[in-house]
Amino acid sequence: MSITACLSHKEDADGILSAVLIKAAFNAKTILLVDYPSVIPSLSKLAAPDFSPKLDRIFVSDLGLSKKNERDFIDRVGKIISNGTRVTYIDHHDLSRETISVLRKLGVLMIHSVDECSSVQIYNKFKRKLNPHAAFFAAAGSLTDYMENKPIASSIVSRYDRHFLMLESTVLSYIISAKQHDEEFLIELVNFLSGMKYPHDVVGGFSIAESYAQKVSDAIRKIEGSIIKCDNLAYAQSKSSLSASVIVNFVLGISDRPVAMIFKLKEEIDSYIFSIRGNSSCKVHLGRVVNQISSEIGGSGGGHEKACGAVVPREKLNQFICLLDRFVAE
Repeated sequence: MSITACLSHKEDADGILSAVLIKAAFNAKTILLVDYPSVIPSLSKLAAPDFSPKLDRIFVSDLGLSKKNERDFIDRVGKIISNGTRVTYIDHHDLSRETISVLRKLGVLMIHSVDECSSVQIYNKFKRKLNPHAAFFAAAGSLTDYMENKPIASSIVSRYDRHFLMLESTVLSYIISAKQHDEEFLIELVNFLSGMKYPHDVVGGFSIAESYAQKVSDAIRKIEGSIIKCDNLAYAQSKSSLSASVIVNFVLGISDRPVAMIFKLKEEIDSYIFSIRGNSSCKVHLGRVVNQISSEIGGSGGGHEKACGAVVPREKLNQFICLLDRFVAE
């Protein structure tokens, strides 16, 4: 019996819903939900000769690569393929032509476009294997990833009542954020939604989202007075337990700068974790620029045109801020 696994991003709705769609389309038995630092260790586990069960196919979804981990990713994927396992890579983050070419030569099925979020690409590619209700998950993924106006996504989003879609998508996003440290819950969430359920069907889901919304409100009030403005970006350090990505959009809205950043110190790696957002007046591809800058100073990063993240060594904090402020102006 062939066994399918899915390795997907756990920190946002697009990643979780990508896993939901893969499970629904291919009856994936093994679901691994990871953050970016966990991608290579998880692939190493899957590549190990003694890994059980024996996998026929692995989907890697919504996990963008950076200059820092591209080589390790290629190495691990090569080992997995040499074990006789097929690999499909599905993503929408910026990726060099060289890396795409290398992965294709290894035998990886590449489903990659910066023009549509991962869940939309999965739905569009495999919709013949999916229940019609699965289109809702693609719509929700695009909405929470700020990509609902893209060509394919917009046609899917238009099928639904916008208020209903926004409510369900936001509740799901807040549930995911609230349960980031509960891996068992997130996997159960994937299994539950793959049965073509709505987020409002999650028992206690609205209560989880409401509680998290209150935490977000409290965090914003605490951080408002500490926002620092440079020429082209605004930033603040957060000591909240909440994900920086939840807070950064509020900083972008409060400030009059084209780019906003929230960063948190992660003691165990002696580095700052950044969440970065840009508004319509930001003229550079933030994911591409942040990947370049962070890699040059010993960190890593990347992401979308207007939304991305980075990991920067503690001692390089000011250098990173100054470099990004300069690059945003170009």
